[in-house]
Amino acid sequence: MGLNNWGESYTLGLWLLAQIHCRNERVLSVKSILRGWGWSHIAYHWLSVILIVGLYFLGDYMVDLDYYDPWYQSGPFWHRSFGLLLFALFLLRFLNILRTGKPEAVTVAKWERLVSILVHWLFYILVVTACISGYLISSADGRGVSFFGWFDVPAVVSGVDLLEERAGSVHEYAVNTIMILGLLHGLAALKHHFLDRDDTLLRMIYRRK
Repeated sequence: MGLNNWGESYTLGLWLLAQIHCRNERVLSVKSILRGWGWSHIAYHWLSVILIVGLYFLGDYMVDLDYYDPWYQSGPFWHRSFGLLLFALFLLRFLNILRTGKPEAVTVAKWERLVSILVHWLFYILVVTACISGYLISSADGRGVSFFGWFDVPAVVSGVDLLEERAGSVHEYAVNTIMILGLLHGLAALKHHFLDRDDTLLRMIYRRK
């Protein structure tokens, strides 16, 4: 499939997801009316969690596969496809936040609020870093990256010495840091729920007015 065709298909897919999101969020403004997140953002959040955890363990599993293992070819295919999906979801989630804003923050100490902001921004940077470095690993030889066999995202950087190795190192550090931060993030949510007894965790589970 040519560059124009895959680009049009990818743009159309993102546009359709955005239209679904806008329809779901049109009635109420998360920023001004809701105490919690909207359904679309909740869906983006938990889908991202599932994808990140799944991709991490799939990537770790692929490292030790030999050439004759059935997953030697299919494992990387699914890893790359779901990695592209994660990147698309991340972009939609970020646009969602820009459009609707964030709900009113739970009353916490200033240092907790500051840590929360820093951790979230670090998450965003690391997810983008992991996705881009993963893409560079897969496209370093000049071949495009398949998105579930529907179309290929073409290589934009290739022929660079040691590109695959350097991108691989960045990718490894990024995903390991994401998992550590994710664990701390989950523990913090449980602390808010069981010790502080606020609705930080609940409003990321269901929509609250």
